[in-house]
Amino acid sequence: MPYPGKLGAIIAIFESLSEEERRENLVSFALGAEKWRPAKDEQFHLQDVRKDEQCIDTVGVFLRIEGRRARFKISLGPNVQTLTRAMTTILCRGLDNCDVEEILGLPEDFIIKIVGSPLVLTRSQSIYYMLSRMKDALQSYRDEQQIT
Repeated sequence: MPYPGKLGAIIAIFESLSEEERRENLVSFALGAEKWRPAKDEQFHLQDVRKDEQCIDTVGVFLRIEGRRARFKISLGPNVQTLTRAMTTILCRGLDNCDVEEILGLPEDFIIKIVGSPLVLTRSQSIYYMLSRMKDALQSYRDEQQIT
């Protein structure tokens, strides 16, 4: 299945890595999460900042729609785990400026291709958290605007 935006290229890179290389790259992506923090003067159509049971700290999802395309910014509390920070960067970069429907229809099967089986078993469902929050924001916006 082809994945939207730059996500397919990111997945291809991770699929070719050993487990050790995969973990090193995830740490590298985690360090890039700050790039996706919203600027003070940015305007968004939807802002959803909260602490959920699945996450150790507060996470903010900020959504701007341009035509039928989504732009996300994410704020992460200081205690958010490295793997969540890595997935934040991967999703923000990989889905930047993608069609709303492409993102809403995106299956979760690519996450294991990036993270790998050992980390999936270790971290369980928490690795799906960011994708779920981003999809929830899009669905809320779509419902609010009564977009079909």
